[in-house]
Amino acid sequence: MKKITISAALLSGLMLTGCDKELTLVPYNSITSDQAFATPTDFQNAVNGMYSGFLGGSYYGGDFIIVPDLLADNLILCQRGRLTNRNFSEYLYSGEATSGLFFNAYTAIRRANAVLENLDKLTNEAQRNNFRGEALAARALAHFDLARVYAKGYVQASASDLGVPYITSTDPTQKPGREPVRQTYDKVVADLVEAEAIINATNGVGRLNKTAVNGLLSRVYLYRGEWQKAIDAATKALTASSDVGSLTAFPAIFRDATEQGVLFKLRIIDKDNLAVGVNYSQASATGIRSEYVCDYDLYTKYAKNDVRLTAGITTSSFSGTPYNHIAKYLGRATGNANVVDVKVLRTAEVLLNRAEALYRLGKDTDALADLNRLRVNRYTGFDASKATETGDALGAAIDLERRLELAFEGHRFFDLKRRNLPVARVTRFGDRADGTGTTYVRPGLAINDPKFQLPIPQAEINANPQMVQNPGY
Repeated sequence: MKKITISAALLSGLMLTGCDKELTLVPYNSITSDQAFATPTDFQNAVNGMYSGFLGGSYYGGDFIIVPDLLADNLILCQRGRLTNRNFSEYLYSGEATSGLFFNAYTAIRRANAVLENLDKLTNEAQRNNFRGEALAARALAHFDLARVYAKGYVQASASDLGVPYITSTDPTQKPGREPVRQTYDKVVADLVEAEAIINATNGVGRLNKTAVNGLLSRVYLYRGEWQKAIDAATKALTASSDVGSLTAFPAIFRDATEQGVLFKLRIIDKDNLAVGVNYSQASATGIRSEYVCDYDLYTKYAKNDVRLTAGITTSSFSGTPYNHIAKYLGRATGNANVVDVKVLRTAEVLLNRAEALYRLGKDTDALADLNRLRVNRYTGFDASKATETGDALGAAIDLERRLELAFEGHRFFDLKRRNLPVARVTRFGDRADGTGTTYVRPGLAINDPKFQLPIPQAEINANPQMVQNPGY
């Protein structure tokens, strides 16, 4: 019988060395596939384990929701914090310090593949299709995230620029090389398209469904510059779920008091002992102690009547100094501090995906309609009749709303990268609430700087002779 054992040395399917710590999550704990995948309940447990794989500390359970913003220009290091993640903020990362995401993403991928390899044991076709759809979509999402981090943008990449290994097997002996980045994206799309055709329309909170898969497709097509496909996928998602969260409901999204506007999130409860917000801040007797605070230039871009200003940012003093703290991860109304569900995909992003794609195709009227549909739910007293941007002004307005809407949710660095734009930090401002204080150590990244691609972990390079390091490391 085939044995499915996931250890820290084998999680990525790339023969890592020097570690053999087994995960304890059932059914992945040294049991045979016949035992692990015998009943529909076993498959549900396996799928639950697949989703939990996304919550590794360097993935959606931690670094992945902050690093893309601090790599860019949304967050600035708070001098009163613990000074964590400075290697990212100051672009000092190396192959010895960026292995967490690589490891955690391939954890989720391996668990998805374990489900896919055993689906023939399910006799109920509807169950089999739904589980297959969830596993394919999860596998695609994890590979897409890896490509965003470790490879060039799809549009900018040449035919020879490398992506990441696309793993479709649980075989722990495989040592795959990196394939071209465009091939990686092709496989992401193929998995999502297949998933969309068979996954359930609803699966409950914390699980992927048809609407979420279409939303993810709109994101991937946007990254590929395939505007009409992005529009089509976004329209399918928005037809099924159009609520972006109202003016009154929007703040509740980040307290887990409503599901409005959330298409896919990873659920976290207090007993999980996973406080995703501690990378941003910690509560203390002298106030909120932030690791990173809102960049002052970004802070000034929020209008006073923008509900996102107070829902996403809170200004208060720590040890007598005021800072603009990030509020999206402070926690729920009750329960442990810094514990909230991770919002992987929201309806507002899908709407903005469609607005940008429409604008790129010169369909200004439709793009403006989407933009105003969001703005009326974000600005108190918004008058759409006075918001009539066209041309470059419309493009700038879409870009601004995307930055304001998705700030602190892990998008900014990737949005700059996919559009081949530099990271241009405003260094005349510092970390304090009024823009004074200590500014950035590094002013940003020029276009085509190799630091836009993080280095492949050195442990992978050492263990797998087929693995190639990114240029510049």
